[in-house]
Amino acid sequence: MVQSLLPLLFAVFCLFASHAQAAPLKVYILAGQSNMEGHAAVRTFDHLGMDPKTAPLLEKMRNADGTPHVCDKVWISYLTTKGVKQGKLTTDFGALGSQPKIGPEFTFGITLEEKLKEPILLIKTAWGGKSLYADFRPPSAATSDKPTGEYYTLMADHVRKVLANIKAVYPGYDPKQGYELAGFVWFQGWNDMTASNVYPNRGKLGGYDMYSDLLAKFIRDVRKDFNAPKMPFVIGVMGTGGPVDPRNPGRHGATTQSFRMAMAAPANLPEFKGNVIPVFTEKYWDKQLGELANRMDKVNAKSKELSKDPSLTKEQREAAVAKLKSEMFTPEELKIHEVGVSNFGFHYLGSGKVMAQIGVGFAKALLDK
Repeated sequence: MVQSLLPLLFAVFCLFASHAQAAPLKVYILAGQSNMEGHAAVRTFDHLGMDPKTAPLLEKMRNADGTPHVCDKVWISYLTTKGVKQGKLTTDFGALGSQPKIGPEFTFGITLEEKLKEPILLIKTAWGGKSLYADFRPPSAATSDKPTGEYYTLMADHVRKVLANIKAVYPGYDPKQGYELAGFVWFQGWNDMTASNVYPNRGKLGGYDMYSDLLAKFIRDVRKDFNAPKMPFVIGVMGTGGPVDPRNPGRHGATTQSFRMAMAAPANLPEFKGNVIPVFTEKYWDKQLGELANRMDKVNAKSKELSKDPSLTKEQREAAVAKLKSEMFTPEELKIHEVGVSNFGFHYLGSGKVMAQIGVGFAKALLDK
Protein backbone atom coordinates (compact mmCIF):
# COMPACT_ATOMS: atom_id res chain seq x y z
CA MET A 1 0.00 0.00 0.00
CA VAL A 2 2.78 2.40 1.00
CA GLN A 3 4.75 1.52 -2.11
CA SER A 4 1.77 2.22 -4.34
CA LEU A 5 1.46 5.70 -2.83
CA LEU A 6 5.10 6.62 -3.42
CA PRO A 7 4.62 7.85 -7.02
CA LEU A 8 1.73 10.05 -5.90
CA LEU A 9 3.69 11.44 -2.96
CA PHE A 10 6.64 12.12 -5.22
CA ALA A 11 4.39 13.96 -7.68
CA VAL A 12 2.94 16.09 -4.90
CA PHE A 13 6.46 16.86 -3.65
CA CYS A 14 7.55 17.92 -7.13
CA LEU A 15 4.46 20.11 -7.46
CA PHE A 16 5.24 21.94 -4.23
CA ALA A 17 8.91 22.22 -5.19
CA SER A 18 8.04 23.75 -8.53
CA HIS A 19 5.80 26.31 -6.86
CA ALA A 20 8.57 27.17 -4.41
CA GLN A 21 11.04 27.62 -7.26
CA ALA A 22 8.54 29.78 -9.12
CA ALA A 23 8.44 32.47 -6.43
CA PRO A 24 9.00 35.84 -8.10
CA LEU A 25 12.55 37.15 -8.04
CA LYS A 26 12.85 40.04 -5.59
CA VAL A 27 14.23 43.17 -7.28
CA TYR A 28 15.39 46.28 -5.44
CA ILE A 29 16.17 49.62 -7.09
CA LEU A 30 18.82 51.93 -5.60
CA ALA A 31 19.12 55.49 -6.89
CA GLY A 32 20.62 58.83 -5.93
CA GLN A 33 23.78 60.88 -6.07
CA SER A 34 27.34 60.55 -4.75
CA ASN A 35 26.50 58.89 -1.45
CA MET A 36 24.46 56.26 -3.25
CA GLU A 37 27.50 55.77 -5.48
CA GLY A 38 29.46 55.33 -2.27
CA HIS A 39 32.88 56.74 -1.39
CA ALA A 40 33.81 54.39 1.43
CA ALA A 41 37.16 52.83 0.56
CA VAL A 42 37.45 49.12 1.25
CA ARG A 43 40.68 49.85 3.14
CA THR A 44 38.56 51.46 5.91
CA PHE A 45 36.87 48.14 6.76
CA ASP A 46 39.37 47.55 9.57
CA HIS A 47 37.70 50.37 11.49
CA LEU A 48 34.59 48.21 11.97
CA GLY A 49 36.71 45.67 13.76
CA MET A 50 37.94 48.31 16.20
CA ASP A 51 34.43 48.74 17.61
CA PRO A 52 32.74 45.78 19.38
CA LYS A 53 29.36 47.02 18.11
CA THR A 54 30.32 46.75 14.43
CA ALA A 55 32.89 43.94 14.56
CA PRO A 56 30.16 41.30 13.93
CA LEU A 57 29.13 43.16 10.77
CA LEU A 58 32.72 43.09 9.53
CA GLU A 59 32.65 39.29 9.78
CA LYS A 60 29.80 39.29 7.26
CA MET A 61 31.66 41.65 4.92
CA ARG A 62 34.87 39.63 4.87
CA ASN A 63 35.85 36.01 4.45
CA ALA A 64 38.06 34.27 7.01
CA ASP A 65 41.13 35.02 4.89
CA GLY A 66 40.36 38.74 4.83
CA THR A 67 39.07 38.89 1.25
CA PRO A 68 35.76 40.66 0.57
CA HIS A 69 32.59 38.59 0.81
CA VAL A 70 30.90 37.69 -2.48
CA CYS A 71 27.16 37.12 -2.20
CA ASP A 72 25.99 33.76 -3.50
CA LYS A 73 22.41 34.87 -4.14
CA VAL A 74 22.63 38.59 -4.87
CA TRP A 75 23.34 40.03 -8.31
CA ILE A 76 23.70 43.69 -9.20
CA SER A 77 23.56 45.85 -12.31
CA TYR A 78 25.08 49.27 -11.68
CA LEU A 79 24.87 52.09 -14.22
CA THR A 80 27.92 54.29 -13.71
CA THR A 81 29.33 57.33 -15.45
CA LYS A 82 31.47 54.95 -17.53
CA GLY A 83 28.95 52.28 -18.40
CA VAL A 84 27.43 49.28 -16.64
CA LYS A 85 29.08 47.05 -14.02
CA GLN A 86 27.27 43.89 -13.11
CA GLY A 87 27.67 40.47 -11.56
CA LYS A 88 27.50 38.93 -8.11
CA LEU A 89 27.41 41.53 -5.36
CA THR A 90 30.71 42.21 -3.60
CA THR A 91 32.88 45.26 -2.96
CA ASP A 92 33.85 47.68 -5.75
CA PHE A 93 30.28 48.50 -6.74
CA GLY A 94 30.77 51.92 -5.19
CA ALA A 95 32.05 55.12 -6.80
CA LEU A 96 34.66 54.63 -9.49
CA GLY A 97 38.20 55.61 -8.62
CA SER A 98 41.74 54.49 -7.93
CA GLN A 99 40.70 52.18 -5.08
CA PRO A 100 37.71 49.88 -4.55
CA LYS A 101 34.81 51.46 -2.68
CA ILE A 102 31.37 50.59 -1.44
CA GLY A 103 28.09 52.42 -1.17
CA PRO A 104 25.08 51.19 0.79
CA GLU A 105 24.47 48.39 -1.74
CA PHE A 106 27.05 46.01 -0.24
CA THR A 107 25.63 45.50 3.24
CA PHE A 108 22.12 46.16 1.92
CA GLY A 109 22.46 43.04 -0.22
CA ILE A 110 24.24 41.04 2.48
CA THR A 111 21.43 41.79 4.95
CA LEU A 112 18.68 40.86 2.49
CA GLU A 113 20.46 37.65 1.48
CA GLU A 114 20.87 36.61 5.10
CA LYS A 115 17.18 37.20 5.87
CA LEU A 116 15.44 36.13 2.66
CA LYS A 117 17.67 33.19 1.67
CA GLU A 118 16.60 33.46 -1.96
CA PRO A 119 17.96 35.06 -5.16
CA ILE A 120 17.91 38.86 -5.19
CA LEU A 121 18.61 41.41 -7.92
CA LEU A 122 19.80 44.95 -7.23
CA ILE A 123 19.57 47.66 -9.89
CA LYS A 124 21.64 50.68 -8.98
CA THR A 125 21.86 54.05 -10.72
CA ALA A 126 23.78 56.90 -9.12
CA TRP A 127 25.80 59.91 -10.20
CA GLY A 128 27.64 62.47 -8.10
CA GLY A 129 26.55 66.10 -7.85
CA LYS A 130 22.94 65.65 -8.97
CA SER A 131 19.82 67.45 -7.80
CA LEU A 132 16.18 66.49 -7.53
CA TYR A 133 14.97 69.89 -8.69
CA ALA A 134 16.72 69.50 -12.09
CA ASP A 135 18.73 66.31 -12.75
CA PHE A 136 16.22 63.83 -11.27
CA ARG A 137 13.17 66.05 -11.78
CA PRO A 138 10.17 63.69 -12.04
CA PRO A 139 7.92 63.74 -15.12
CA SER A 140 4.86 64.94 -13.22
CA ALA A 141 6.81 68.06 -12.15
CA ALA A 142 8.02 68.85 -15.68
CA THR A 143 7.17 72.15 -17.32
CA SER A 144 8.15 73.82 -20.57
CA ASP A 145 11.16 75.45 -18.94
CA LYS A 146 11.89 72.67 -16.42
CA PRO A 147 11.76 69.34 -18.28
CA THR A 148 11.98 65.86 -16.84
CA GLY A 149 15.46 65.40 -15.45
CA GLU A 150 18.03 63.71 -17.67
CA TYR A 151 19.07 61.42 -14.85
CA TYR A 152 15.51 60.42 -14.04
CA THR A 153 15.26 59.24 -17.64
CA LEU A 154 18.63 57.45 -17.49
CA MET A 155 17.58 55.72 -14.28
CA ALA A 156 14.21 54.63 -15.65
CA ASP A 157 15.69 53.43 -18.94
CA HIS A 158 18.34 51.34 -17.18
CA VAL A 159 15.80 49.72 -14.86
CA ARG A 160 13.59 48.80 -17.81
CA LYS A 161 16.55 47.46 -19.77
CA VAL A 162 17.64 45.20 -16.92
CA LEU A 163 14.11 43.96 -16.24
CA ALA A 164 13.66 43.13 -19.93
CA ASN A 165 16.70 40.83 -19.85
CA ILE A 166 17.34 39.74 -16.27
CA LYS A 167 19.28 36.66 -17.39
CA ALA A 168 22.04 38.95 -18.68
CA VAL A 169 22.72 39.90 -15.05
CA TYR A 170 21.49 36.83 -13.19
CA PRO A 171 22.04 33.81 -15.48
CA GLY A 172 19.98 31.46 -13.31
CA TYR A 173 16.81 33.50 -13.66
CA ASP A 174 13.77 31.63 -14.98
CA PRO A 175 11.42 34.00 -16.83
CA LYS A 176 8.50 31.80 -15.78
CA GLN A 177 8.98 32.83 -12.17
CA GLY A 178 8.67 36.52 -12.95
CA TYR A 179 9.88 39.26 -10.63
CA GLU A 180 8.59 41.52 -7.88
CA LEU A 181 9.76 45.10 -7.38
CA ALA A 182 10.27 44.68 -3.66
CA GLY A 183 11.68 48.09 -2.81
CA PHE A 184 13.20 51.39 -3.95
CA VAL A 185 15.89 53.24 -1.98
CA TRP A 186 16.52 56.94 -2.62
CA PHE A 187 19.75 58.41 -1.22
CA GLN A 188 20.29 61.97 -2.42
CA GLY A 189 19.96 65.50 -1.15
CA TRP A 190 23.23 67.38 -0.83
CA ASN A 191 22.87 69.44 -3.99
CA ASP A 192 19.34 70.53 -3.07
CA MET A 193 20.25 71.25 0.54
CA THR A 194 23.03 73.62 -0.50
CA ALA A 195 21.19 75.27 -3.44
CA SER A 196 20.44 78.72 -2.01
CA ASN A 197 19.49 79.99 -5.47
CA VAL A 198 16.77 77.33 -5.78
CA TYR A 199 15.64 77.46 -2.16
CA PRO A 200 16.10 81.14 -1.23
CA ASN A 201 14.17 80.75 2.03
CA ARG A 202 15.91 77.57 3.11
CA GLY A 203 16.77 78.99 6.51
CA LYS A 204 13.11 79.73 7.25
CA LEU A 205 10.06 77.62 8.05
CA GLY A 206 8.88 75.88 4.89
CA GLY A 207 12.00 76.86 2.98
CA TYR A 208 12.43 73.35 1.59
CA ASP A 209 8.76 72.58 0.94
CA MET A 210 9.46 72.33 -2.79
CA TYR A 211 11.85 69.45 -2.17
CA SER A 212 9.14 67.57 -0.25
CA ASP A 213 6.70 68.15 -3.11
CA LEU A 214 9.20 67.03 -5.75
CA LEU A 215 10.08 63.90 -3.80
CA ALA A 216 6.40 62.98 -3.38
CA LYS A 217 5.97 63.36 -7.15
CA PHE A 218 9.13 61.30 -7.70
CA ILE A 219 7.74 58.45 -5.60
CA ARG A 220 4.42 58.48 -7.45
CA ASP A 221 6.16 58.61 -10.82
CA VAL A 222 8.57 55.71 -10.28
CA ARG A 223 5.71 53.56 -9.03
CA LYS A 224 3.68 54.48 -12.08
CA ASP A 225 6.54 54.11 -14.59
CA PHE A 226 7.51 50.68 -13.24
CA ASN A 227 3.90 49.56 -12.79
CA ALA A 228 4.46 48.96 -9.08
CA PRO A 229 1.83 51.04 -7.22
CA LYS A 230 2.60 49.45 -3.85
CA MET A 231 6.38 49.26 -4.14
CA PRO A 232 7.90 50.13 -0.73
CA PHE A 233 10.08 53.23 -0.85
CA VAL A 234 12.93 54.13 1.51
CA ILE A 235 14.12 57.72 1.83
CA GLY A 236 17.74 57.81 2.96
CA VAL A 237 17.66 61.12 4.82
CA MET A 238 20.95 63.01 4.61
CA GLY A 239 22.88 62.63 7.84
CA THR A 240 26.40 63.91 7.25
CA GLY A 241 27.74 65.50 10.42
CA GLY A 242 25.45 63.47 12.64
CA PRO A 243 22.50 64.65 14.76
CA VAL A 244 21.99 68.39 15.11
CA ASP A 245 22.02 69.65 18.69
CA PRO A 246 18.88 71.82 19.01
CA ARG A 247 20.50 73.74 21.87
CA ASN A 248 23.57 74.57 19.83
CA PRO A 249 22.85 73.94 16.14
CA GLY A 250 25.86 75.85 14.91
CA ARG A 251 26.15 77.96 11.79
CA HIS A 252 24.40 75.56 9.42
CA GLY A 253 22.64 73.23 11.86
CA ALA A 254 19.18 74.77 11.65
CA THR A 255 19.26 74.70 7.84
CA THR A 256 20.52 71.12 7.83
CA GLN A 257 17.78 69.99 10.20
CA SER A 258 15.02 71.72 8.23
CA PHE A 259 16.20 69.97 5.07
CA ARG A 260 16.23 66.61 6.79
CA MET A 261 12.65 67.15 7.90
CA ALA A 262 11.69 68.14 4.35
CA MET A 263 13.25 64.94 3.01
CA ALA A 264 11.31 62.80 5.48
CA ALA A 265 8.04 64.72 5.08
CA PRO A 266 6.49 62.64 2.23
CA ALA A 267 6.34 59.63 4.57
CA ASN A 268 3.71 61.52 6.57
CA LEU A 269 1.32 61.90 3.64
CA PRO A 270 -1.78 59.66 4.09
CA GLU A 271 -1.20 57.92 0.74
CA PHE A 272 2.34 56.95 1.77
CA LYS A 273 1.65 55.83 5.32
CA GLY A 274 3.38 52.51 5.94
CA ASN A 275 4.90 52.19 2.47
CA VAL A 276 7.34 55.14 2.44
CA ILE A 277 9.92 54.87 5.19
CA PRO A 278 12.48 57.54 6.13
CA VAL A 279 15.82 56.27 7.42
CA PHE A 280 17.68 58.99 9.29
CA THR A 281 21.28 58.22 8.40
CA GLU A 282 22.54 60.74 10.97
CA LYS A 283 22.30 57.97 13.59
CA TYR A 284 25.07 56.05 11.80
CA TRP A 285 27.51 58.97 11.83
CA ASP A 286 30.69 58.20 13.75
CA LYS A 287 31.11 61.11 16.17
CA GLN A 288 34.69 60.26 17.11
CA LEU A 289 35.78 59.88 13.49
CA GLY A 290 34.11 63.16 12.56
CA GLU A 291 35.86 64.99 15.39
CA LEU A 292 39.23 63.52 14.41
CA ALA A 293 38.63 64.55 10.79
CA ASN A 294 37.90 68.11 11.91
CA ARG A 295 41.17 68.20 13.83
CA MET A 296 43.08 66.84 10.87
CA ASP A 297 41.54 69.57 8.70
CA LYS A 298 43.21 72.10 10.99
CA VAL A 299 46.53 70.31 10.66
CA ASN A 300 46.20 70.28 6.87
CA ALA A 301 45.31 73.98 6.84
CA LYS A 302 48.42 74.75 8.89
CA SER A 303 50.52 72.58 6.58
CA LYS A 304 49.22 74.51 3.59
CA GLU A 305 50.02 77.79 5.32
CA LEU A 306 53.58 76.66 6.12
CA SER A 307 54.13 75.57 2.51
CA LYS A 308 53.78 79.20 1.47
CA ASP A 309 56.55 80.33 3.81
CA PRO A 310 59.73 80.57 1.67
CA SER A 311 61.93 80.90 4.75
CA LEU A 312 61.26 77.29 5.77
CA THR A 313 62.94 74.24 4.32
CA LYS A 314 60.94 71.12 3.47
CA GLU A 315 62.37 69.38 6.53
CA GLN A 316 61.41 72.28 8.78
CA ARG A 317 57.84 72.28 7.47
CA GLU A 318 57.51 68.53 7.95
CA ALA A 319 58.89 68.78 11.47
CA ALA A 320 56.44 71.57 12.34
CA VAL A 321 53.48 69.53 11.03
CA ALA A 322 54.65 66.42 12.88
CA LYS A 323 54.94 68.43 16.10
CA LEU A 324 51.42 69.84 15.63
CA LYS A 325 50.01 66.35 15.06
CA SER A 326 51.69 65.05 18.22
CA GLU A 327 50.12 67.92 20.16
CA MET A 328 46.63 67.44 18.74
CA PHE A 329 46.39 63.63 18.54
CA THR A 330 47.30 60.62 20.60
CA PRO A 331 48.94 57.75 18.65
CA GLU A 332 45.70 55.78 18.95
CA GLU A 333 43.68 58.67 17.53
CA LEU A 334 46.04 59.01 14.58
CA LYS A 335 45.62 55.30 13.88
CA ILE A 336 41.83 55.53 13.99
CA HIS A 337 41.87 58.48 11.60
CA GLU A 338 44.31 56.77 9.25
CA VAL A 339 42.25 53.58 9.13
CA GLY A 340 38.76 55.05 9.20
CA VAL A 341 38.75 58.10 6.90
CA SER A 342 39.08 58.01 3.12
CA ASN A 343 37.02 61.00 1.91
CA PHE A 344 35.30 64.24 2.89
CA GLY A 345 32.60 64.82 5.47
CA PHE A 346 29.88 65.25 2.85
CA HIS A 347 30.72 61.70 1.74
CA TYR A 348 30.33 60.37 5.27
CA LEU A 349 34.13 60.65 5.62
CA GLY A 350 34.52 57.80 3.14
CA SER A 351 33.97 55.57 6.17
CA GLY A 352 33.26 51.90 5.59
CA LYS A 353 31.96 51.70 9.15
CA VAL A 354 29.37 54.41 8.51
CA MET A 355 28.37 53.29 5.04
CA ALA A 356 28.04 49.64 6.04
CA GLN A 357 25.61 50.55 8.82
CA ILE A 358 23.60 52.73 6.44
CA GLY A 359 23.21 49.80 4.03
CA VAL A 360 21.98 47.58 6.85
CA GLY A 361 19.56 50.31 7.96
CA PHE A 362 18.05 50.58 4.48
CA ALA A 363 17.59 46.82 4.22
CA LYS A 364 16.00 46.50 7.67
CA ALA A 365 13.59 49.31 6.88
CA LEU A 366 12.26 47.27 3.96
CA LEU A 367 12.32 43.96 5.83
CA ASP A 368 10.53 45.43 8.86
CA LYS A 369 7.88 47.43 7.02
